[in-house]
Amino acid sequence: MAVEVTFYTGVSDRLHFATRLLRKAYGSGAQVLVLGPASLLARLDAALWTQDPTDFIPHVLAREGVDAGLLRATPLVLAERQDAAPHCRTVLNLGADFMADVASLDRVLEVLSSEPEQVQAGRRRYKAYREMGLDIKHHEVNA
Repeated sequence: MAVEVTFYTGVSDRLHFATRLLRKAYGSGAQVLVLGPASLLARLDAALWTQDPTDFIPHVLAREGVDAGLLRATPLVLAERQDAAPHCRTVLNLGADFMADVASLDRVLEVLSSEPEQVQAGRRRYKAYREMGLDIKHHEVNA
């Protein structure tokens, strides 16, 4: 099965949009690894705790000392590195870097604002995914 890559561009509030995507992924039963810098992951962690209490999404912030069993058992893993949760077949990439190891995945989600540095980084990742022959979808959000 080919890896499906979906770009969501022009997103005005990446954290809010990411929580919506994660809610949908959780509802479908997917285990998702969220990649990004520590500061962004900390804000996402807080956002996931403070959203509607009846809509809780189980998640764990992968840090040193977190039990590997907990990481495998939790539907959403927030981490700075892809190898923190190799069992996850879906990745939501909020970082600036291209993920070189996509062969083991089913799906990659890229969420980008319209900030120039994110647009440039997104273009580099889009090109890299295309050169790998991956199926790429693009949704202009503008919201």
